[in-house]
Amino acid sequence: MQKTKSIILAVLAVGVTFYALWFQNRPIVVKKATPEDVIAEAQRGGYRLIDTGRLWKLQQKKSNDVFIVDTRQEWEYRTGHIKGAANFPMEPTWWARWRKKGALAKFLGPDKQRLIIFY
Repeated sequence: MQKTKSIILAVLAVGVTFYALWFQNRPIVVKKATPEDVIAEAQRGGYRLIDTGRLWKLQQKKSNDVFIVDTRQEWEYRTGHIKGAANFPMEPTWWARWRKKGALAKFLGPDKQRLIIFY
């Protein structure tokens, strides 16, 4: 009986080990976002989308009522960004948005009247 328990435990340990190794090294398929996905996410989040033409017009006004935020990683920001954009690195996931909610609110400041553009 003791030998049977030991064998079952050993088989279980090997199975758990193989599963853990597979889980750590499994291929992760990242789905490319389509324009429809972006529009649907914007509607769910209550965001408005603008095109580059409208952004260009806003940039030409040089208004303080517009705040542009580059959400790419810092090294990407350093390689080039929209003039006047501030960097707030954030992954494009709900988890990152939830995790950095407080830091983002502090970064954006108290002015709720200005237009904030994220890219």
